[in-house]
Order: sequence, then structure tokens, then C-alpha cells
Amino acid sequence: MNTNIKSSRSKWASPWIYFAIAFGFTWLIEIVWALSGIGLETTSGQALLILAASGPAIAAIGLTYLTQDKMGRRDYWLRIIDLRRISTGWYLVIFFLVPALYGLSALLDFLSGGSGAAWGKTVRQLTIIPSLLTMFLTPFLEELGWRGYALERLQSRWSALVSSLTLTVLWALWHMPLSFIKGTYQYSLGIGSLGFWTFILGFFPLTLLFTWIFNNNNRSTLSAILFHCVINATSELFSLTERAYAYSIILWYVAAIAVIAIWGPRTLKRQDKSQHGAGVV
Repeated sequence: MNTNIKSSRSKWASPWIYFAIAFGFTWLIEIVWALSGIGLETTSGQALLILAASGPAIAAIGLTYLTQDKMGRRDYWLRIIDLRRISTGWYLVIFFLVPALYGLSALLDFLSGGSGAAWGKTVRQLTIIPSLLTMFLTPFLEELGWRGYALERLQSRWSALVSSLTLTVLWALWHMPLSFIKGTYQYSLGIGSLGFWTFILGFFPLTLLFTWIFNNNNRSTLSAILFHCVINATSELFSLTERAYAYSIILWYVAAIAVIAIWGPRTLKRQDKSQHGAGVV
């Protein structure tokens, strides 16, 4: 490969190119969708949701094939399908951390005189197809980009903590047009409401925990996909009261702060004691 081609590929490898493509694709669809007045519950709305959610995946796959050699492309796909990258103990974290935090939040609310939680919209209204999209397909499409592509490139420049903060802002912004589309969770909150800002505040601890899981499982995109599915499935199946939801945000921040304190902000990975705390494994 000549120098000019290498230079061109290097420019396209910038994470900002990725974000521009992912945002441009998703926002264009969602802006048109919002203006059309089509609701999420309709067949057209569900098709538009899939198309819009594909933005991160399309950007990541396209740029991977544009900027990576054969080994780089193979690594991208292996990180999505290789179960062995995830340690057994981390499967427990991935599948049970979120339900445990939700359960503790509901318990705190119940002990404070509240009702804790109720069945979510999926159970009450049997909104099966939209819920399945939210629980499984959209996390898959998003994580092919956010953790599968963008996070690594951010961490090649900055620490895990700074990379997580950067991705927090961008991931939250990427969701903004959904606040104007009928039938979405973001629309139900109301733009600028207390629920809206609580939703936005929740992105930081979530993003940091995603980075923590990803970094400790050999850069496994699958670990992020599974964790995202559990988050969405838990919130679809169970609905916290307003106070319980506030408790949950506090608990998410407690968990994130604990991770930073124990694993360290530079990598959020286990420290290798044989290297006197200087290295990571």
C-alpha cells in the first residue's frame, strides 16, 4: 500500500468521522420521521426505528472495511461473536447487575412508603414487537458502533474515564430526535421535563459501566450488546415509580464511582500486581 493510501485511510479512521456519519444517518431519518407524525406503534414506525438505529452499525462497518486490513476486519467481527472473550464471572455482572440495582431501588422506595415498581408497558399492553425491537435489535445495532468501533478509538487518545465522558455526551445527543417522535420512551418524558433531565443524567454511569465491562473482557463487543439488552429488557418489563427511578440513578452513580475508585480511571481494568500496579491485564 502506498503512502497516500495509508494517509487517506488514517484520516478516515478518526472517531469524529465515525460520529459524523452515525449522527448524520440517524438524525436525517428521525427528523423526517418526526415531521411525518408517524408513531412508533405503527408498522412504518417500527421499520423507521430499525433504520434509524442502524446508523452506528452502518458507520462502524463501513469505516472498518475502509480503514482496516484483513486482520482488523476479522478482529471486528470476532469481538461480536466470540463467547470466550467474556469471563464466566463477568456474565454474572452483565446479566444480574441491572436487575439487582432495579430491585434495590424498588425496595428503597417500598421502605419509604411507595409501591416500588409495577409491570412495564410490555407486560401491561402486550406491545410485543416494539418491545422486542427495543430489547434486542436496537442494542445490537447501536453497540456495533458505540463500543464495537468508537470506544476503542477514543481510548487510543484518552483515558477510559475521559473516553467514557466523551461518549456519554455524544450517545445522549444521538438520542435527542426521539424526544419528538410519538410512542417513544423519550417522547413520553417530555422535552425539558424533570424525567427528561434524569434520563440524560443516567447516561454517564451507564456509559462508564459499559467501558468497564468492555475493557475487562478483551474488548468484547458482545459483552456490551448483552449488557445493553439486559438494561432495555429490565426497563421494558418493569416500571419503577418516580422516586424509585430517582433512587436507581443514585445507585448507578454509586456503582460508577466505585468502579473508578477500585479499577482506576486510566483503564478501568484489573491491575497486574506482578507489575506493582503499573500495568493492566
